[in-house]
Amino acid sequence: MAAFEPKNPGYRAATVAMFDAQPAMRTLGIVIVRLAPGEVELAMLHAPAFTQQNGFIHAGIITAGLDNACGVAAFTLMPPEADILTVEFKTTLLAPARGERFVFKAEVVKPGRTLTFCEAKAFAEHDGKTTLIATMTGTLMAMLPRPATSHEPRASRA
Repeated sequence: MAAFEPKNPGYRAATVAMFDAQPAMRTLGIVIVRLAPGEVELAMLHAPAFTQQNGFIHAGIITAGLDNACGVAAFTLMPPEADILTVEFKTTLLAPARGERFVFKAEVVKPGRTLTFCEAKAFAEHDGKTTLIATMTGTLMAMLPRPATSHEPRASRA
């Protein structure tokens, strides 16, 4: 992967603060394991509350972890005034999410001023083995403040 230069010199603190502000990640027990410009590794432990009828972690939970990993990786390269929002993703489920621990790794493929494209992989750790269980491609949008306009709103024509 190409080395990226963050636009925000305080990207690490800003990214951790953005991640910590997400109640969904706390609910799922997902934590940041590793963080670098344009990449991240998140992890969560198995929880019976997140399983489906066969005892595997539900695909929606795995997708949430992948989506967040893409968002965090993209956010590390955004300017200080930016926030982030997912605009599109595609998930491919490759194997049942059976394991004691789940890891979500994402990296930026192509950063842009407004849109950033990422790829992510989810792994299950089970009985000393690591299995690739899902992949994701995602597009994330930098939500930048809009400049104030000096124009008055146009009058509607009747």
